[in-house]
Amino acid sequence: MKSNQVIMDFDTALYNKSEVLKNITRLISMHKAGKLGGEIMPEDARPIIIDLHSSDNYHFLTLPMTLNYQRNSYTLWQSAAKAFLDKECNAIFHPNIVAEMSVDELRTLLLRHKVALQPNKHVDTWQRVSKSIVKLFDSDIRNLFIEADFDISKIKMIVQEVNKKDFPYLSGHKIFNYWLHVMEVYTPTKFKNRQEISVAPDTHIIQGTLRLGLIKGNIDEIAQNRTVVADAWTELLNKTDIVPIDVHTPLWLWSKRGFPPIEA
Repeated sequence: MKSNQVIMDFDTALYNKSEVLKNITRLISMHKAGKLGGEIMPEDARPIIIDLHSSDNYHFLTLPMTLNYQRNSYTLWQSAAKAFLDKECNAIFHPNIVAEMSVDELRTLLLRHKVALQPNKHVDTWQRVSKSIVKLFDSDIRNLFIEADFDISKIKMIVQEVNKKDFPYLSGHKIFNYWLHVMEVYTPTKFKNRQEISVAPDTHIIQGTLRLGLIKGNIDEIAQNRTVVADAWTELLNKTDIVPIDVHTPLWLWSKRGFPPIEA
């Protein structure tokens, strides 16, 4: 089945809308009741010494996110926490310092605790994003939100359209939306128009979406066109009380646990 076939299946509504809504509502309830696990999420590795309001917290939660693809998220964030607590490595979380570092120095620090796994690509991504934060937001990613008046639509325009090339991977659909979710959960930030934060369609989300019958197709082919998944959830939840990003964690945990039965 080709990606355009997946889109066609969604557009022609070959799924039971009420059944999918009923099941995702039940999964959200199971998550809130602690029945899907998730007491410790990958980002919970954040060192408790970080002031939630500080630029340190925002940069700690932003820069590792740019490397959060095709790897174990728990291991990544544990490595990031070790690096933050290492007096020498802590510099990697300060964009203004990273922007002035030599590539060799940055590589040494990123590899020490395995924050970076790829000695060239990961190091380049980390420095490029750091330089962009320095250039565009005066070395503080919080200024992005201030500039955009905390409006999701404006943040998307700045990062994903106007300055897309300045934010490799962070501007990508999956990581960008999950990053915004992390900003909501682990910082004091409150966004406007948060309904525009879409589901972040990683492998677990795709698997869960298929399992619920919202889309049809081959997971490998769907993974080549992940926006199909996000668009399906946005359309399904339109005019409901559920915001798309709020289904992400229940769906992710349900898949990660091997799809335990949905409780009525």
